[in-house]
Amino acid sequence: MFINRIVSVYLRFFFFGFAIWMVAFYFLFSTPITAVTPQDLPPLKAYPLPETLAQWQDPRNSGDYFDEIEVQDVGYLIWSHFPIKVYVESSDNDESRSRQWVKTVVDAIWEWNIYLPLQVVDNPEVADIKIFKKRPPLTPGKLRARSAETRYQLDRDENGILSHNFVIWLSPMQVGKYLPAAARHEFGHALGIWGHSPEKTDVMYYSQVAEPPPISSRDVNTLKKIYLQTTRIGSKFPFSSDN
Repeated sequence: MFINRIVSVYLRFFFFGFAIWMVAFYFLFSTPITAVTPQDLPPLKAYPLPETLAQWQDPRNSGDYFDEIEVQDVGYLIWSHFPIKVYVESSDNDESRSRQWVKTVVDAIWEWNIYLPLQVVDNPEVADIKIFKKRPPLTPGKLRARSAETRYQLDRDENGILSHNFVIWLSPMQVGKYLPAAARHEFGHALGIWGHSPEKTDVMYYSQVAEPPPISSRDVNTLKKIYLQTTRIGSKFPFSSDN
């Protein structure tokens, strides 16, 4: 009887502790979303196409998948200042392997530099996009994390300007040709392609394929069309303190 009572008390503490851990885990990895109306946000604005993207021409008229792009409350997730600053970090204890991982990722994302100017930086504090060699955090309600994931965060700077930044997680399990493929794909999201292509020949295809493709004309056509749209990012809030 005494032993049963001890076991019963132990189980109660265990499940109570587990419940607390789950609640803490949820708040740790969930991003609070504040309901806003368009009136609370900066006005929509269109920006000139970056010269590198403006020069892009597709003589074959390959088409695009612009209709698959999700529009956020702030409009399209486009950049208006260049170069876009990127920080890449590997947490590998093996220095040689860490350098190789970083090089592989940088080489992959640099393929986008033809269309939008990029700059790799050593300081994560100044980066617009941060890339980490870590398994993506669990999403509340899901039992398994993805092998790669991109998330964005909105911010308001000291001048009352709405800005955004991205974090990309690439699982250490991504190896071989699938590592650059994942980096190339996730970086496309961070550049503003917030959606997926239905075609396997595009980098932004929604699933991993046996033979990862290079950036396609359809990828670039979609990117260019996105950058012709409006966004609230980069604009000033209507009731900034210094108005």
